[in-house]
Amino acid sequence: MLLNLIYESIVQALQQLSANKLRSFLSLTGISIGIICIISVLSAVDSLKDNISSSFEKLGNDVLYVDKMPWNEDPSQNWWKYQRRPQPSYEDLEIIKKKVRLSDQASFSVFMPGRTLKFGSSSVEGAYMAGVTEDYADIFRLQFERGRFFTSFESSNGANRAIIGSVLAENLFGTIEPIGKEIKIKGMDFQVVGVLKKEGNSLIHIFQFDEAILIPFMTAKKLVNVKSRYTWGTSLNIKAKQGVELDDLKDEVTGVLRSARKIKPRESENFAINQLAMLTKLLAPVFSMMNVVGIFIGGFSILVGMFSVANIMFVSVKERTGIIGIKKALGARQSIILLEFLIESIVLCLIGAVIGLLIVFGVLKIATYAFHYDIYLSSTNILIAMIIAVVIGVLSGLIPAWQAARLDPVEAMRK
Repeated sequence: MLLNLIYESIVQALQQLSANKLRSFLSLTGISIGIICIISVLSAVDSLKDNISSSFEKLGNDVLYVDKMPWNEDPSQNWWKYQRRPQPSYEDLEIIKKKVRLSDQASFSVFMPGRTLKFGSSSVEGAYMAGVTEDYADIFRLQFERGRFFTSFESSNGANRAIIGSVLAENLFGTIEPIGKEIKIKGMDFQVVGVLKKEGNSLIHIFQFDEAILIPFMTAKKLVNVKSRYTWGTSLNIKAKQGVELDDLKDEVTGVLRSARKIKPRESENFAINQLAMLTKLLAPVFSMMNVVGIFIGGFSILVGMFSVANIMFVSVKERTGIIGIKKALGARQSIILLEFLIESIVLCLIGAVIGLLIVFGVLKIATYAFHYDIYLSSTNILIAMIIAVVIGVLSGLIPAWQAARLDPVEAMRK
């Protein structure tokens, strides 16, 4: 009996839609637009969060970054305070490797301004350049399209070896095999030993590897003054051992660096220890605000749609008053009449939600293709849309259904 009731309610809902096409279109538009607004924003935010999480996994979410300033503070507030701090140094790396027991690996890198690279008649200007130590590849999980990372001998002896990004390799060598070829940097010959795999479209990039050139840190000392305080940026990265909490590693690194830099007990640190999770906390309020805006805008559209569906249901009750009277005269209970119209209202809202989801799916596919960034419609958001449609269906159909259920059968048949 219940299945038959549901079936008849669905048929009647479809009949209402086909019999009054313009009215149905205007009524369902509000539901569809509301679903589009809410689900589009939720999908965009979910996609951003997943992209950031996958970026963290690539870079390693078990790594600490020693820097002059914290990432979770506006630099302009204490700019001069942070500028007076010393840059992380190679000596800091040596002390950490020697004294920090909870670290698995540690690396140091010095960044240099854009350089001109030459190979034969080809040249590339303004390439990102960094001198890195031996553990750099493991900490940042570098993936190679061709070739390899520097050997221990090349790193410790300052060999003229270079690893280049995929975009840089294409611009400099074209179709020529780059491994083993020599490029000129500042009049010096460097042999290419590796080409990095293309990074793709990630939101978080600690370093632009696609357009970068990496050389051993000891080799970088031949090109620049790595101890310069104001000219060259440096980075000190520490990876935790398996099973070690980052907070525990952070406490140990803080103690070691305070001792090494001779900071008195009551003095504050002249360094900051950052981790990638700090960026997530900074972005969390932005994501929350986007969700609120989407729900707020979509809520108005759904409210309009709810009144439109309620109007359809009131008209439906009036048109079928005689039929309702006959059903009640034959023994149909109030609950059956109530349920019949509620199901019809829910079906109407579900149809509007499905139309909205199809539009959202198409828009997200176009956005993914246009921006080369994966924005998807998750099963969770589809379920949210269906739940919203059911709730709106119940709210918009409750009063008309109750009105229909309370009709007197004799009076209803007369009308």
